[in-house]
Amino acid sequence: RPVSKVITLLKDMNKQLAKEAEEDEEIYDKMACWCETNDKEKTKAIADAQARIEDLTTKIEELTAASARLNTEIKNHEKEVAKNQEALDQATAIREKQLAEFNAEEKDLLESISALKSAVTVLSKHHGGSLLQVPRSHMMSVAATLQYQMRKHASLLQGSLTPSERRVAAAFVQAPEDYFDAAPTFKQSYAPQSGEIFGILKQMKETFEANLAASQKEEMANQKAYEDLKAAKEEEIAAGQAQIEAKTDELASTDEKNAQAKTDIEDTKASLSADEQFLMMLKEKCSMTDKEWEERQKTRQLEMEAVSKALAVLSGDDAHDLFTRTFNPAFVQTAQQSERRTEAARVLKQVAQKFNNPRIATLAYQVKLDAFTRVKKAIDDMIAQLTAEKEAEIKHKDFCVDEFNTNQLQ
Repeated sequence: RPVSKVITLLKDMNKQLAKEAEEDEEIYDKMACWCETNDKEKTKAIADAQARIEDLTTKIEELTAASARLNTEIKNHEKEVAKNQEALDQATAIREKQLAEFNAEEKDLLESISALKSAVTVLSKHHGGSLLQVPRSHMMSVAATLQYQMRKHASLLQGSLTPSERRVAAAFVQAPEDYFDAAPTFKQSYAPQSGEIFGILKQMKETFEANLAASQKEEMANQKAYEDLKAAKEEEIAAGQAQIEAKTDELASTDEKNAQAKTDIEDTKASLSADEQFLMMLKEKCSMTDKEWEERQKTRQLEMEAVSKALAVLSGDDAHDLFTRTFNPAFVQTAQQSERRTEAARVLKQVAQKFNNPRIATLAYQVKLDAFTRVKKAIDDMIAQLTAEKEAEIKHKDFCVDEFNTNQLQ
């Protein structure tokens, strides 16, 4: 019977609505779980990123300050090394000058000592006798040596010879030939003996030797002082160079860390921005999902209540009698058929209005306007429509599941 088909259809609708409600709730639970999990993860990621940005900002400030400090320290060490190198170069120049002066003085004194030694040797052979016993050429050579050394080293001999010794030496230098005449003159009778000239020459030689020894001793002291200064300066220069190299390496490492920190903070800011945007979209999407689910729940509940109440009405005895009279083939009169269709349509319309069900309202409209065959067709059409809607609901559910799985993977 047509009413049985409607009742069966409504029961199927009720079951389908209950099943869809259960499946929808399952999907919603998964979606809610996904929303909650991602919300917590992104919120934590944002907090971690903000903390990391603060740490990196502090680190960059510290590394920048360290870089500036190291640059200053390197420049100071370079100035110190340059200063020590300049001092060493100056000391080396002074030492080279001292050495050159010493070598020249030593050579001169050695030559003077050698000349005086030769003169002393010549006189020593005639020591104790008159100078007249000395060959003229030897005497002239001794006189020339004495004159040359007294002139050349006048300042050195200033405190070595007494005035009397200087007069004797001067007299001998000025007229050595007077002492070689055959007949001695009055002047020659008072000429100094070889012992006096010998003593003067020996004293000069000892003075030169003492001065040479003092110069050599001074040279040794100067050399040692220079070597000590050189060792100290070279040690300071080496220490300064080591500091420069160490701080240069430290500066390179600091600058590299600073550059990496700046890269990290830019990456972290970009990640933070992406996470904040994702979280905002997540909250909007999840809020919309909650709202849509609540609306679906409410609509589905109303539909289930309407279907249940429609079933209760259509399953009652009054509705059963009405449909039986309306669709009984024995009543063939046109007027009676019209009245029955009107009555059936009224019942269906009341049910549709009471439960706000557009599907039953359409059926009531068809009953009112057309004959039984068209009512049957309307029922069949409604069944086909409900079947199509059921398939559409299944497709929508599958789409939601796919979207949920895709979001989970992302």
